Amino acid sequence: MNKFKVTTLFLILSVMVNAQTNPLLGEFKTPHQTAPFSEIKNEHFIPAFQEAVKAGEAEVKAVAENKAEPTFENTIVALERSGKLLGRTAGIFFNLTGSETNDELQQIAQEVSPLLTKFQNDITLNPVLFKRIKKVYSEKENLNLNAEQQTLLENTYLNFVRRGANLSDSDKEKFREISTELSKLSLKFSENVLKETNSFEMHITDKSKLDGLPESVLEAAAVTAKGKEKEGWVFDITMPSYLPFMKYANNRELREKMYLAYMSKAFKGNEFDNQENVRKIVNLRLEMANLLGYKTYADYALEQRMAMNADGVYKLLDDLYKASFDVAVKEKEEIKNFAEKSGFSGEIMPWDWTYYGEKLKEEKFDLNDEMLKPYFELNKVVDGVFGLATELYGITFKANKNIPVYNNEVVPYEVYDADGTFLSVLYTDFHPRAGKQGGAWMNDFKAQWKENGVDSRPHVTIVMNFTRPTETKPALLTFSEVETFLHEFGHALHGMLANTTYPSLSGTNVYRDFVELPSQIMENWAVEKDFLDRFAIHYQTGEKIPAELVEKIKASENFLAGYLSIRQLSFGYLDMAWHTLEKPFDGNVKEFEEKAWKKTQIFPVIEQACMSTQFGHLFSGGYAAGYYSYKWAEVLDADAFSVFKQKGLFNKTVAGAFRKNILEKGGTEHPMILYKRFRGQEPTVDALLERSGLK
Repeated sequence: MNKFKVTTLFLILSVMVNAQTNPLLGEFKTPHQTAPFSEIKNEHFIPAFQEAVKAGEAEVKAVAENKAEPTFENTIVALERSGKLLGRTAGIFFNLTGSETNDELQQIAQEVSPLLTKFQNDITLNPVLFKRIKKVYSEKENLNLNAEQQTLLENTYLNFVRRGANLSDSDKEKFREISTELSKLSLKFSENVLKETNSFEMHITDKSKLDGLPESVLEAAAVTAKGKEKEGWVFDITMPSYLPFMKYANNRELREKMYLAYMSKAFKGNEFDNQENVRKIVNLRLEMANLLGYKTYADYALEQRMAMNADGVYKLLDDLYKASFDVAVKEKEEIKNFAEKSGFSGEIMPWDWTYYGEKLKEEKFDLNDEMLKPYFELNKVVDGVFGLATELYGITFKANKNIPVYNNEVVPYEVYDADGTFLSVLYTDFHPRAGKQGGAWMNDFKAQWKENGVDSRPHVTIVMNFTRPTETKPALLTFSEVETFLHEFGHALHGMLANTTYPSLSGTNVYRDFVELPSQIMENWAVEKDFLDRFAIHYQTGEKIPAELVEKIKASENFLAGYLSIRQLSFGYLDMAWHTLEKPFDGNVKEFEEKAWKKTQIFPVIEQACMSTQFGHLFSGGYAAGYYSYKWAEVLDADAFSVFKQKGLFNKTVAGAFRKNILEKGGTEHPMILYKRFRGQEPTVDALLERSGLK
């Protein structure tokens, strides 16, 4: 029996490992009090969580049972300041479960999740504590609070209400059951997707089957095979392996095999199947929303979004759909005609789209990834992205090898402001591993806050799955990977430049449909020659990226823009369909999915493929009833970048206003107030449609 499945063993360990011997419980004697990864072992986590929960419970109890009259400071602020040890422990643990997980950590996560949910519920369902909060809230007009304090008070009160504080005792117990089960299910969902991703490989020993693949792709696949002690080439469904295969492999049968492997994750009826998890999650979310007085989960979630309600979301999706769908249909026809001229006959399928799309792009624009990759050597890209932040905001980056890391591929930096003030620790983690979830993200090990005159600075991480170096070449990024880097770095800036008093309002703790603005705006610089000239240098010749190549990138920027738009919209419609359910769902997940996004689909239905069972954003990543946020934020970022285009790509006045009003402010005020303070007006969709070539 796996020892990590045995709860009683954890209890024994928690007694054996006390605060003196557990590195998670003592003071971190590391640079900037960063996590001492080299000292932390798996067996430290359960005891640390148990001790941290005890400490947090005592802190919350002191707030609830305070005999003094409730005030903003002794109730709202005191509650905000509680649980620091638990927050630190959770920050370390859950970042590791995303970036450096293993079976033991996943088992621990299943043990810890109910413990944390119970802790949270014990706070928000505590009637004595809520009575104090309600008393302060009822006097909010007379408290002379500043904007950040008002937001904290409002958020605290609403958080309690939205987590069941006004429910009857029996309904509170029901809320506890639902929230506990949801936390377990979301973990299981993501674990299944990771296991499915890691379980697939395509081993090829006959090189003739790999016609069309560039030498760099073959070399990477050979390195993968060698690492598995196999001859030939191994491809998997992590993005650096999957996407080049789909772009370049002439072998249609193998492209289909790769596509079906990628799109059938957790949809095979095996032990990692997520269909029942999807049903359970959407039904529990609906039940929770109904319990709290909402008709649907979307009604509940969108109450704290810029879109405000489902009508607001559907208006955005429908407006963009009208501008995109006919364009996408024309694009498919163009791809089909091109494929037929190349000798193809029959129906264009999803596994043909990227392949023929890439070939048409090469014909129209004389451009492909292999032409660009030599100019995007990873270390130079790091210099360029960091340099952009220096140019815009005056901040600088200094690698510090004395800061412990959780994997030797991770590089830690100290970040300093223009005046030399320490701003943040930044960890960069670039390449795929078996223990790392797919995709790319930013998170923090520690948030920013101010207390007793001290500005406690954040520890931020950006995690990606970029192309690895090979035996003969350094890590050379695709242009898409450069954009991804800029995107996640934008999130990191949001965290690193945070300048708020309270941690729950700091950095990326903003409305979900506002959080993508700082990330997506950074992508705009990727096509600007003045920016690329600073780092895009051929790794062999030292030549700057030629102007004609940059012009080709710009010319091709809107290639297949209609399809890319409806693809994103399809995910938004699917998300809203799952979360506007008014009755429990017990049907077929695949059939529901096809109906939900039918109007956006330009390919035949593939029975083996299912998005919902692998859609981590919705079912384990916090974007439920919020996937539209990417399109919403596109409107914001295009509108905001138009100011830079007008006044200068590196205009320090514009950058300073963006930093002061957006990046530093976190969630201290309503996002539209912050945006208008930067922009001087509300955003319009015009800049996005113009940029996308859809206007």
